[in-house]
Amino acid sequence: MKRGIGISLWRQIHEQLKTDIVKGLIKPGDMLPTEHTLAARFDVNRHTVRRAIQALGETGLVITRQGSGTYVPETVVDYAVKKRTRFSETVSEQSRVPTLQVIESFTQVANAKQAKVLELNRGARVLCIRTLGGADTTPLSLADHYFAAGRFPDMARVVERCGSISIALKEFGVEDFSRQSTRVTARMPNREQADLLQQPIQRPVLMAESVNVTADGKPLEYGRTLFAGDRVQMVFEPG
Repeated sequence: MKRGIGISLWRQIHEQLKTDIVKGLIKPGDMLPTEHTLAARFDVNRHTVRRAIQALGETGLVITRQGSGTYVPETVVDYAVKKRTRFSETVSEQSRVPTLQVIESFTQVANAKQAKVLELNRGARVLCIRTLGGADTTPLSLADHYFAAGRFPDMARVVERCGSISIALKEFGVEDFSRQSTRVTARMPNREQADLLQQPIQRPVLMAESVNVTADGKPLEYGRTLFAGDRVQMVFEPG
């Protein structure tokens, strides 16, 4: 820091940290070093560092989470929930590159909720395809997609090949489908979920429980999706 040049120390620190953020040396989602660490770096007291961080917060360059630290905010994706909700289309419309990775797939006996939504008999099995969706290289969602087992054989491989649930369904003859309902709640992730979403375990996620139906109104898919709370904003559109 340059002393005696007519520019306050906190403002010089503010400009240096701003430069670090703009140049990507401190990336979206990263936590700033502690006040103690920054005070040592710039050879100032913690009050001076605190004033610089406050100024960064006033311009939206950082956000402070009580009991956690100060972070560079993530780039937020508006996720449109409407009659035709499509993950890849939503991401692409915001000039981002959608990605979809199949984490695993398995069949199991449908629980009461899955059987009711998919209109299955007691003891029927469902296929679950677990996917990690993202924008560019940033993970946004961790989803469990449930379908009646046997209806879409080898679907997990098709999804992995084409990178899209909706495109995969077209290969099985489902040309179109629509969203019947969406229920959103906030919850805390477990360790595995937080690691896959590349976020702190103490940061809440949004859980969307959804039902998709075919053009003739028959149940097609039951989904449970966890969205990274700091990276996704749910936008509900009528119709």
